[in-house]
Amino acid sequence: MDFGYGGLFGLLVLIGDIWAIVNILKSSASNGTKILWVVVVALLPLVGLILWFIMGPRSGKLAPKL
Repeated sequence: MDFGYGGLFGLLVLIGDIWAIVNILKSSASNGTKILWVVVVALLPLVGLILWFIMGPRSGKLAPKL
């Protein structure tokens, strides 16, 4: 069974998406916001993951200080 680099990259994206979705569902954001982010991450795996990492809901511990 040969995954190659494409398969490894896809597996890493899948792991990242699952991690993002779990963190989205655990966040204190409203249910509507959670659903929107889960849909974005699920439909656009790599782009959604990057967007969530940059702009997504944060817990109190990781919130950027402005």
